[in-house]
Amino acid sequence: MSVQADVGRLRSEADEPGWEVDPEDDWGVAVVATVGRQLKLRREAKGMRAAEFGEAVGYGEDLVYKIEGGKRIPRPEYLDRADDVLGAGGLLAAMKEDVKKVRYPKKVRDLAQSEAKAVELQLYDPLNIHGLLQTPEYAHALLLMRRPAYTGDEVERFIAARVARKTVFERDPAPEISFVLEEWTLRRPLGGKAVLRRQLEHLLEAAQLRNVELQVMPMDREEHAGLAGGIEVLKFEDGSAVGRSPALVNGRPVSEPRHLRILELRYGIIRAQALTPRESTVFIEQLLGES
Repeated sequence: MSVQADVGRLRSEADEPGWEVDPEDDWGVAVVATVGRQLKLRREAKGMRAAEFGEAVGYGEDLVYKIEGGKRIPRPEYLDRADDVLGAGGLLAAMKEDVKKVRYPKKVRDLAQSEAKAVELQLYDPLNIHGLLQTPEYAHALLLMRRPAYTGDEVERFIAARVARKTVFERDPAPEISFVLEEWTLRRPLGGKAVLRRQLEHLLEAAQLRNVELQVMPMDREEHAGLAGGIEVLKFEDGSAVGRSPALVNGRPVSEPRHLRILELRYGIIRAQALTPRESTVFIEQLLGES
């Protein structure tokens, strides 16, 4: 959505669902409060009343006060317009990067931070192609299927967060990443056959990376160690690790050796039961040829 000042209607909260600050996100609250304070100080230094400033940027007075009070996350275009109106020389617009991170859900942001520090990642998702491997189109299709439905802004927010996590593939030195994917997730055309085809192509591209091992669990396996749910184990340079699985302590992150041993045992058996990386690449190529 774009600012509507040019058509004479000032934006209100009803126009921007999903831009509230999560009160339990301490870092996000602090960032938005700091940005709001800077906006207010510059507006007052310019001698502009909130209503006058709101009219200039296309927002209602009440929404201006909430943004300045740290109650609402300002949209990127709001900061761009405010920078122009207040003559901030790019200083307000520069805050967009920090504000953009606040838009990512806290649990996703925390996960991305852990992934950014890990030297080894072991990942298994029994329900979908893992988020780090999803194309934006595939992720969009998945999010649209959620019920109750997400708003358009929420879908946009989650896709941006998922795409931002992919920087893990660009690190140098690169972490070792192991994925196990379920065959059925590679066959179901979520979002349509064209979306699935591009997703399969993307998996083949990822499988070519030297630090990535991608394995497929065939549906015809008579034994499967992953029926209790997904597994995620992240290992760090100092020898520590953190893991997570819905089958262990209700999906909360764990770092105790006894819990990590269980997760690594299960993951190791899952990998042994799956196709090898080379066999998995051939299998995905065959699926792509059938699509």
